[in-house]
Amino acid sequence: MRADAEHCSFVLLADFDIDRGAQLTYQFPQPLGTDEGLIANLMLPDGAERQPEDWTIFFLNQTPFNTIAPVLALDTPGVRSSRIEEDEDGNPELLYVLNLVRTKLDKTVRRGAIVKAMAICTRHSFIEIFKPVLLMALDDYFSDPSQDCLARLFDAVNSMDISHTPKLSRYEKLIMRTSERKDLFIEKYEDLMRPRVDPVQGRTNTHRASESVGSHSSFEEGIMMRTREDKGKGKEGDAIKGPGSSTSSLQQPGNPSPSDNEFSLDGSAVWVESGVEQSPHQPSSMGSAHTGIGSHSTTSSVRGRKSTDASSTSSIRARRDGAATPAPNAVPPILKDTHFFPATIDYNDHQLPIRLPMYTFPEEVGDYSLIQLIQTFSSPSTSISGPQHPHLHTSGNQTHPVMILFNALVTEKRIIFLGHHRPAGQVSSYVLSACALGSGCGTILRGFIRRAFPYANLMNREEWESIPGYIAGVTNPIFESSGSWDLLCDVGSGRMVVSKDIHVNYPPTATGVAPVQLVMRSGTLKAEGSIGSEEEVVRPSKDLNAVQKAEFLGKAETTDNLFMDDILSAISLHYGEPHVRARFAEYAARFVRLAARYEEEVLGLETSIGYPTVTYAEGPGEDIRLGSGLCFSDEAAGTRELAANASRIEAWRRTQSYELWKHDFNKLRETNPIQGVDVSHQLWRLRHAKRMPDGEVELIMRTLAESVQAYDQVVELLSLLPPHHQGLLPLSFGLFHQQEVIRDLTVVIFNELRSYPVGVQFLQSLNHFQRYSYVRQAHALEARIQREQNTLTIPATHAARTPSNRSESSLAGS
Repeated sequence: MRADAEHCSFVLLADFDIDRGAQLTYQFPQPLGTDEGLIANLMLPDGAERQPEDWTIFFLNQTPFNTIAPVLALDTPGVRSSRIEEDEDGNPELLYVLNLVRTKLDKTVRRGAIVKAMAICTRHSFIEIFKPVLLMALDDYFSDPSQDCLARLFDAVNSMDISHTPKLSRYEKLIMRTSERKDLFIEKYEDLMRPRVDPVQGRTNTHRASESVGSHSSFEEGIMMRTREDKGKGKEGDAIKGPGSSTSSLQQPGNPSPSDNEFSLDGSAVWVESGVEQSPHQPSSMGSAHTGIGSHSTTSSVRGRKSTDASSTSSIRARRDGAATPAPNAVPPILKDTHFFPATIDYNDHQLPIRLPMYTFPEEVGDYSLIQLIQTFSSPSTSISGPQHPHLHTSGNQTHPVMILFNALVTEKRIIFLGHHRPAGQVSSYVLSACALGSGCGTILRGFIRRAFPYANLMNREEWESIPGYIAGVTNPIFESSGSWDLLCDVGSGRMVVSKDIHVNYPPTATGVAPVQLVMRSGTLKAEGSIGSEEEVVRPSKDLNAVQKAEFLGKAETTDNLFMDDILSAISLHYGEPHVRARFAEYAARFVRLAARYEEEVLGLETSIGYPTVTYAEGPGEDIRLGSGLCFSDEAAGTRELAANASRIEAWRRTQSYELWKHDFNKLRETNPIQGVDVSHQLWRLRHAKRMPDGEVELIMRTLAESVQAYDQVVELLSLLPPHHQGLLPLSFGLFHQQEVIRDLTVVIFNELRSYPVGVQFLQSLNHFQRYSYVRQAHALEARIQREQNTLTIPATHAARTPSNRSESSLAGS
């Protein structure tokens, strides 16, 4: 999203003439240079006269037949240009067209009604933001039918100021998509809020490597809080110790904590009993904190970040008189939710508030709804007819309809959404939802929008039917009998029909696995079933009984069906659209990782679409290395899943989206802030692995501590720890490990997270027990580092310190 680009490239108006049919009346500021009849028929869909109002969406510059060629070249300096630009793949930049068609009854005209449509052509995929102004503009045109209405709309939309819109990275968007916090990345809006900050108390609100600021609530709220009076005299209402008091407390004997046992994170006081502290004289199992944690712990105090005790700025700042003053980074009234950027369109003296979504990707167009799509094809009345095909029916006759649709999308089958006697806008919404479904909500795969036609009609049928793997929305039932599709989805009845000719159009091919050889080439998986060619997995309908006998087909408890059960359960429990989108994004991500594993294990290739499959290794004569690639809960389950997905993976490998993902993955691998580590693999191991070697845990924590030392690296790590997967829980396990070095490394990682507001917000989501453990150990680690830095002699090597899960008394009694 470019703030300097024009928001509206063209404004179009079409009306219906009883003698000449649909006519494109106005094109502002200049003609599109494409088939006017095509545009007019897209703006006035079939049956528009039966709907008082309808919204449709279509695209320009998508295919050769709808690519525009503006007649005039507006290259004059200071004048906005409508020339065609190209995207990163060298294709003409898409124009998204939002169209409003309205029917007004009028007995004075021949057909008894006037039908007109107005459309906005924009480069922004979040086209839904223009609905209010388009409604007003079409009302004005009905009152005063002239080109001036189009000019006013064009100027009003292009005058919208989004110059202060934050530029969020991919991983910042991923975090924002899964978080419900309305103050997330609020520091990114400092340009918007600067005029509203008190000049006396205001300060620049950016990411710094010193204090943890920007959180709306206290990090340690609820953790062993005591009142100031309980702590004794001399506090005078201060909730936070300054660096001076921290230094003086170090000189008091018998009190090893930096500030009278007061440990502060994000400005609030947390009282830790001295009896809980580690003994200052107990030696480290590493000899010293520096050798155990590496250089990271040593530099934690020299990189400019204040100590954990001196984080003296909070979102509610304490004053000497005891009163609390709201910090300038509190959410101002104009910014109610950082998920959206507030803007205004001034149209005909009406200030229309606009909310620009900050978390969308190009493959997400409009205000689609995955929940609506899933519920439509998961109702009791849903039926599936037609032959089974290995590309579509990954669970045999038990394959869920939504999974059939997903498989058809990723394998580039021709798909039609039919909505007979339904508004064209409703059909368009299903098409856009399907594009999001297949792409992982725009976060993983690409190429679906380029072959999507949210509303299509008979006029240019030959053109869009010639596009491989098209996804079209139609309202005319004649398309069902045409037979030029592979999967038909009836949005009215929830019916799915697989084409009877699908085996002719997509004949089964060999999967690359010998019938008796599902022992994978690397030897990491053992054969529990056999899979040969697709003919042996699924034959045409005349051999349907044999199909259902396949071991991994026809079973209800496949990975896909269990996933859909979870989704339907979440919807029934009223989980929102963001949660469902996040789950399908994870499903698409796992699918491509599974395909990478398939290429290695089955085809014997060096995969270029994912990290190589490597297991953790340690031992004599072996270099210690972390694992990477997709993990399975057990090898037998992995064998069955690879077997069940072999056909659709082979089909996906022959599609354009596969090539686009290959390009995107290699680009991500080169540009990711965290280099050389498959972070998803390490987090999966921390979440699910049983009996992990201590060496692997230590190496994971050490690698993360060394790799996460900058803001972009913190954001990438946090994007893989979404709230619906318990956030930082996998890392917090390290706080309770029996080895001190692992506990210290976990503290180092959390300290780095605490350097940035987004990290503080994630730390706030830990439960009280985890937060208390972090606070206590961070305080002890910092105190130990300070003592060692002030020691002139090298400490002697002693036995390992007491593990955190064993008390001194129990050791004495043993």
